[in-house]
Amino acid sequence: MRPDPRPQLLVDLSVLVQTDDKSGIQRVVRNVLAALLQAPPAGCAVEAVYDAGGYYAYASTFGATAAAAATPLAGDDPAPPQPVVLRPGDIFLGLDLAPNHVPGNRALYADMRRHGVQLYFVVYDLLPITQSQMFSPGAAPWFANWVKTVAETADGLVCISRAVADELLDWIEHNDVRRPTPLPVGWFHLGADIPAEANGSADEALLAHVRARPSLLMVGTLEPRKMHAQALDAFEQLWRRGVEANLVIVGKPGWLTERLSERLRLHPEQGKHLFWLPRADDATLRQLYASSAGLLAASAAEGFGLPLIEAAHHGLPVIARDLPVFREVAGDHAWYFEAGNGTQLADALARWLDLHAAGEAPASAAMPWLDWNASAAALLRVVLDGAWYRMAATLLSRE
Repeated sequence: MRPDPRPQLLVDLSVLVQTDDKSGIQRVVRNVLAALLQAPPAGCAVEAVYDAGGYYAYASTFGATAAAAATPLAGDDPAPPQPVVLRPGDIFLGLDLAPNHVPGNRALYADMRRHGVQLYFVVYDLLPITQSQMFSPGAAPWFANWVKTVAETADGLVCISRAVADELLDWIEHNDVRRPTPLPVGWFHLGADIPAEANGSADEALLAHVRARPSLLMVGTLEPRKMHAQALDAFEQLWRRGVEANLVIVGKPGWLTERLSERLRLHPEQGKHLFWLPRADDATLRQLYASSAGLLAASAAEGFGLPLIEAAHHGLPVIARDLPVFREVAGDHAWYFEAGNGTQLADALARWLDLHAAGEAPASAAMPWLDWNASAAALLRVVLDGAWYRMAATLLSRE
């Protein structure tokens, strides 16, 4: 039996307990969990849980302290799985993105609801559906199954931006989602906490190159929608025009990027005007944010865009593709472009470099941003206080 009589906020970490691949989503999971453990909602006990195969169990290592949330379980949890003890008033928060777990748990979620547990899931984006050409074959139906499951079983869905909430509401309206009650959809913004001092030591030779000429920094896993290939095309044109500028890419290889990885690795400008860091530590990234001329956010689609607020945290100017979510996050504190190919992007970057040289590029320092404590509090305002954005009322006609 669970001795603590308080209602539980059960935070699902089903993927993170298995492995931490340092993805953006897992950064969010670690940081939001740490914030919840540090400042639990009044009257609630925060418990990290995971899918143990047919039932949810306590993830004891994660749940011990806020600091423990920063690291995954070291292999298997040495203690045998302890099934979650449910009470009316408990809340299940699907914070981790677990498309391989959730669709098979419909009966389990129905049982949790019969025990008086409310179910909420965080929706990071719909990109495998809306940008299916940029993902592996089969990703779209696989991900759509997850979206349909959470839309039909949850008491509410919370997105990481208003832009994602609008996309989700549109998807629900045009797909066969069946449930007996309206579905509330909310949104909150992610946080950014970058310590003034981080572990590790930056490569001074690299930083000397970065400071020697205007350097544009790209941060994020290599994947097609991040548009690293278009950015490299653009810089190759700039270099042919005699423009002295660097492209610095921080991000590990992702999917469908074998050719791009080889192109970066073997590029004649590698180590001269091109720098690819697949495994940069926190200290190096912090120094790159502080030393570069601007952040290049070239993604074709995003759910939020954490590098924008990380750049703003360091006062680094932001150059962003003109996406609704980037406008939502950065407002007037970024310089926006549209580019359908490398030539158009090269022209846009040349204009920004001229503005930068003249001291006229938009500054990012006044961009509003949250730390992770404020981000977690915003999430709780939706889930616990009912600060919902819109109701997907059209679902009522599809019982």
